[in-house]
Amino acid sequence: MACLFSSQFESLEELLESRAPGQAEFHQAVLEIADDICPLMTENQAYQDANLFERIIEPERVIMFKIAWQNDQGKIEVNRGYRVQFNGAIGPYKGGLRFHPSVNLSILKFLGFEQTLKNSLTGQSMGGAKGGSDFNPKGRSDAEIMRFCNAFMQELQHYIHPDIDVPAGDINVGSREIGYLFGAYRRFTHQFAGVLSGKSLSFGGSQLRTEATGYGVVYFLQEMLKANNDSLDGKTILISGAGNVATYTAEKAIELGAKVLSLSDSKGTIYDEAGFTSEKIQWVRQYKREHDSSLKAYADKFNAQWTSQATPWSINADIAIPCATQNEMNAADAKHLVDNNIQYIVEGANMPLTAQAKQVIQKAQIPYAPGKAANAGGVAVSGMEMSQNRSKISYSREKVELALKKVMQEIHTKCQEEGQTEAGVNYSRGANRAGFRKVADAMMAQGVG
Repeated sequence: MACLFSSQFESLEELLESRAPGQAEFHQAVLEIADDICPLMTENQAYQDANLFERIIEPERVIMFKIAWQNDQGKIEVNRGYRVQFNGAIGPYKGGLRFHPSVNLSILKFLGFEQTLKNSLTGQSMGGAKGGSDFNPKGRSDAEIMRFCNAFMQELQHYIHPDIDVPAGDINVGSREIGYLFGAYRRFTHQFAGVLSGKSLSFGGSQLRTEATGYGVVYFLQEMLKANNDSLDGKTILISGAGNVATYTAEKAIELGAKVLSLSDSKGTIYDEAGFTSEKIQWVRQYKREHDSSLKAYADKFNAQWTSQATPWSINADIAIPCATQNEMNAADAKHLVDNNIQYIVEGANMPLTAQAKQVIQKAQIPYAPGKAANAGGVAVSGMEMSQNRSKISYSREKVELALKKVMQEIHTKCQEEGQTEAGVNYSRGANRAGFRKVADAMMAQGVG
């Protein structure tokens, strides 16, 4: 289907290469939604007249700044900080901060674009953003991380506010880093405001925020299974990663009757044929907090199999949940899953499947849930934290979990409604269309600017 995505360029690829040259991850994120959005553009002349797609894929603001800070040896180090305020049509900018050497503008733009559609799906009034730094906290002392966070916030504080932009945590930005960032913000601005989410319960955080993304993934999976008259009971699951998303996904899946066979890190994969337990998962969390080494020690302790420099995707199982990072599953991995008769694939990470892997999965007609739908639980609870901060009250854990479950059920319903095809529900199409439609209509209502 021919589709007019721009009034100035002959193709979307030409537009992207002109406006964002060399930004491969960002290009991938935009191109992957294009086929799903094309019918909406074709059906709506007003969208075309307003050049809407070209506007929606251009971030509203990109902030880049120097971070100079002093390490424990007294030497000055320099990192680069970013905040991409991608789209604020439906609410204040909302999205995480990531501290990792791989952070660059392409990755943050892809994440900010995905966050815009993800936040739209939650039904809450939150725009999309992403930010962070190429700083690597691994191997750094607490004092170094605190000094870095102070230096980072010294600049970021100018661009955030509860009614403007409310960052959260992401990779390598957990409760410790959020605490240091919030403390710096309070000292610089003399304000105690809900300007960050993911805070400790002692100063305005929400119950269940750490667990929310992983739990939400499982609640979304539950809805997929229910739609097929199926359940988690007795299902075997492959999970990649060993951070919060991976371990809390595993924890909730086990609680609901599934058997989790794998976790992984950048150095290799654990295959535990006996299945993980809540005690084993707690051991993994503790070990990762205290060591910067591979999870091979788990295999030695619990009589499991460790495979160096491997992913879990060649192991036989019913369900695959990639929870590590973008583009972690390639076409060969996807083919392994198809050959092993995988039944469902649900993204815990953001865009963990390469474009080629996604094609393999879709050709095999395996039910596949994209991250913008399945992992929206984290930002949904962040939105609840914002509400609690505004009203200066705290919700109980039970209330938050019920609300989280409801949000994931509603996102599943939106994906079903927008993703119906002759072959069944295309969850990727449903998520893309539902997320896009709300933002697009808000932009149209607000005029050009």
